[in-house]
Amino acid sequence: MSKRDYYEILGVSRDADSKDIKKAYRRIAMKNHPDRNPEDPKADDIFKEATEAYEVLSSEEKREAYDRFGHEGVNAGGGFGGGGGGAGGFSDIFGDVFGDIFGGGGGGRQRGPQRGSDLRYTLDIDLEQAVHGSTAKIRIPTLVACKPCDGSGAKKGSKPVTCSTCNGVGQVRMQQGFFAVQQACPHCRGSGTIIADPCTSCRGQGRVEETKTLSVKVPAGVDTGDRIRLTGEGEASPNGGPAGDLYVQMQVRPHAIFKRDGKNLHCEVPISFADAALGGELDVPTLEGRVKLKIPPETQTGKSFRLRGKGITPVRGGSTGDLICKVTVETPVSLNKRQKELLQELQASLAGDDKQSPRAKSWFDGVKTFFDDMKI
Repeated sequence: MSKRDYYEILGVSRDADSKDIKKAYRRIAMKNHPDRNPEDPKADDIFKEATEAYEVLSSEEKREAYDRFGHEGVNAGGGFGGGGGGAGGFSDIFGDVFGDIFGGGGGGRQRGPQRGSDLRYTLDIDLEQAVHGSTAKIRIPTLVACKPCDGSGAKKGSKPVTCSTCNGVGQVRMQQGFFAVQQACPHCRGSGTIIADPCTSCRGQGRVEETKTLSVKVPAGVDTGDRIRLTGEGEASPNGGPAGDLYVQMQVRPHAIFKRDGKNLHCEVPISFADAALGGELDVPTLEGRVKLKIPPETQTGKSFRLRGKGITPVRGGSTGDLICKVTVETPVSLNKRQKELLQELQASLAGDDKQSPRAKSWFDGVKTFFDDMKI
C-alpha cells in the first residue's frame, strides 16, 4: 500500500515554510493525540501519520530529499520514513512542537550535547563564474569554541559540576493536564551541569565571536538559489557538541548581454534595416567567444535564431543548453540629406505594392473592418 503525500497529510502546500508546517502538525496532533482519544484507533493512526510527515518536512535535508525523490528519498535513513520511529524520536518531535506551550522542550530521554546552529550566506557571483565555476573567498562572522577553556566554559583547571536540580539529566518532568512532558531544567538550562568558576575569556559561554575566512568552490553550472553546504563551518556548539553547517546560497548577478533561462541563454541582437531586408552575416557573443550568425533576407524584427550547444551545462549534469538570439531591427537615426533622399525613393517605389508589406495590409484591412462594423 502506497503512502500518502506528506504535504497532503498536513494539509499544506509544497512551498509552505517551517512555521506553517509546524502549525499544521500541532493542530492535527492536538486533535488526534492518543491520550485524548483512547478508544479511537483511527485517531491514533492519524496522529502517527502526521508525526511521520512532520519528522521529514521539519528537517531541511530530509525535506529536500523527499521533494526530489519522494518517500524513497527518506526511507533509507530509518526513523519514521523507514517504517516508524522509536519513542525517543517521537519525544524529540513532540517536544519541539509543544515545548513552547509547557515552557520548554519535550523529550522522554536525556539529550546529548546540543549541535551548533547552522549559518547561511548569500554569495553574489557573475554569470561567467556560475557557468564555468570558480573559487570565492568569503568572511563569516560566527561563534567558535573558546580556546582557553576548550569550549567548556569553565576556567582552566576547573570543570563544570553536575546540576543538583536535575541530577545531570538536563530535564525535569512537568505535568500539564493529561500531558506529562519533559522540559529543560531551569537551573542548568538543559546542559546537566553548572559552571561554578567560569572562564574569563568567554564568561562561561564556551564560545566567542570570530570572523572566519573560508574558501568556497563554486561548481560549474550553478544557478540562483543553488546551495553549497560546508559541513562543520557553522556555529560552535554551546556545550561540546558538533558544530553546525554553513549553507552558501548562490545569487547570480544580472548580465549586461545575456539572460539565463535554466540551461539556455537569451540575448537581443540589433541589426540594421538593410541587413534585415537583404540578409547578411554578423558576429554575436557567446560565453565561449564570438560566432557567426547568418541573417536571411527579409528577416522581421523579433525573429529568433537558436545556436545549439552555446548555452550552459547544468550543475547536476545533462545536455548543454542553447543560445537564443532575438534580432531587433533598428530604425536609422541622424540621417544626412542623401540618405533621406534614398529612403524617400525607396518609399515611393514601395507605395501601393501590398506584396512588399503583407502584414501591414492585413492589419489595415482589419482596422477598416472594425470601423465598418461600428457604424450604425
